[in-house]
Amino acid sequence: MTPSAQVLTTFVDLLSEEGVTRGLIGPREVPRLWDRHLLNCAIVADPALGLVPEGARVADVGSGAGLPGLVWALTRPDLSVTLIEPLLRRTTFLEEAVQRLDLSTRVRVWRGRAEDAPPELRSQDVVTARAVAPLEKLVGWLAPLLAPGGHLVALKGSSAPQEIEDARAALAREGLMDVHVQLIGSGIVDPATTVVIATRSRAE
Repeated sequence: MTPSAQVLTTFVDLLSEEGVTRGLIGPREVPRLWDRHLLNCAIVADPALGLVPEGARVADVGSGAGLPGLVWALTRPDLSVTLIEPLLRRTTFLEEAVQRLDLSTRVRVWRGRAEDAPPELRSQDVVTARAVAPLEKLVGWLAPLLAPGGHLVALKGSSAPQEIEDARAALAREGLMDVHVQLIGSGIVDPATTVVIATRSRAE
């Protein structure tokens, strides 16, 4: 087993035990933690895709159980990740997971709402979220955290194209361009991961 697989196994064990006990993961999700959750997240950060650049500063909004933020940190040692989560029981779990997975030098847990994030969190290269809110609402939380030229990478479901249409005004208001849907991991994960991608304008 590779080092990354070993540490991912430790995370799966943590999710299937403490994650379930604390109500972060439903018991029915345990048998599909690997394919439906970890691999579904990890494949988005594949360096070959270029969605998450080398050495990027990443913020995961509404991180919950650490998906995708902790998975990206585990599979990409070059990343610096901030997990943004308002609920105490979730941030407590995340802080314990960061320590147990030996990620404290690269991963920070910040308790609060994204819209209340301090200035030092508002210059991220990549901002992500998974199953947090409809895109129309989500962009108002994520876009202000992005540096000019930074990328929004939102893990969504099959309704992503319609969510983009519904969010057109919000996307324009937040200066997000080149908005599109990308299916990632066809033939590797089933179903493929649906991602909405956008870039924040470099203009002031």
